[in-house]
Amino acid sequence: MLTFFHLIFNVEFGYAVFRVTTPILFAALAALIASKGGVMNISLEGTMLFSALSGVIVSAYTHSAFLGVLGAMATGILMSLLLAYCALDLKTDIFLTGIALNMLASGGTVFLLYILTNDKGMSGSLKSLVVPNIKLPLIQDIPIIGPIISNHNILTYLSLISVVIVYLLIYKMPIGLKIRAVGENPGAAASVGVNVRKIKYMSLMLSGLFASLGGAFMSMGYVSWFSRDMIAGRGFIGLAAEAMGRGTPLGTFLSSAIFGVANAVSNSLQAMSLPAQFVQMIPYATTIIGLLLYSIQQTNKSIKAKNTKELKQ
Repeated sequence: MLTFFHLIFNVEFGYAVFRVTTPILFAALAALIASKGGVMNISLEGTMLFSALSGVIVSAYTHSAFLGVLGAMATGILMSLLLAYCALDLKTDIFLTGIALNMLASGGTVFLLYILTNDKGMSGSLKSLVVPNIKLPLIQDIPIIGPIISNHNILTYLSLISVVIVYLLIYKMPIGLKIRAVGENPGAAASVGVNVRKIKYMSLMLSGLFASLGGAFMSMGYVSWFSRDMIAGRGFIGLAAEAMGRGTPLGTFLSSAIFGVANAVSNSLQAMSLPAQFVQMIPYATTIIGLLLYSIQQTNKSIKAKNTKELKQ
């Protein structure tokens, strides 16, 4: 037990929480924007995976981490456009389409990697670049807090800033008002001249953009290579974090942090003599427990609202 607390309550663990929360937070914000626009982006896992591969390939061939991130972002947007076209224009079921894109990404990324580099499952021959870490002036000199907050990847800081950006976008900008209107009542939005199809397209594109940043971080920040299925369920965890966050940027951030802590605990426990299967299960078990608690809370809320309505009648 003492060993467990020693592994958890230290500066390295606090630093790791920010690091592992980054891709989950990007995915959760992506899910939030899509949800606000009245669509569900189930393809976050596949979008992040394709973006991770694109970032590695583009950065390797252009010798620029910046262009690598741009390549990942372009891939994320294209994936979302494909989802939007199938769901909104071809009228396919958006859930099944998202699942199909996830399956396509799982095998398609391996196939593309082999075609381009002859590597099987891992980009060992590509000299891809990574997005650099930055040290925060003054903050880095503060005891305990400095080592936890400073010297993170640029994309980690961007994920934190993105929480504010998404809040301003949704609640303070005209486009955000249209997105929320379409998500809450598309018929009413259309009656006042809002192009519902266009707004849903835009919501999915923004969703793909944020998801792509999470994918880029995985292959250009968390590690410096691409490997098969390296997203490892973080896209689905992001969906769970958005649901637990009750559709608000702050709530989404806090729930993402909870899952980040679970992932950090899982990584720390690998140093102990515990079964590997149990350690690897922790993040996913946390997701199930979180969704279960959320479901119970929502059910109780519905029952309470129903009882209140009956009393008024």
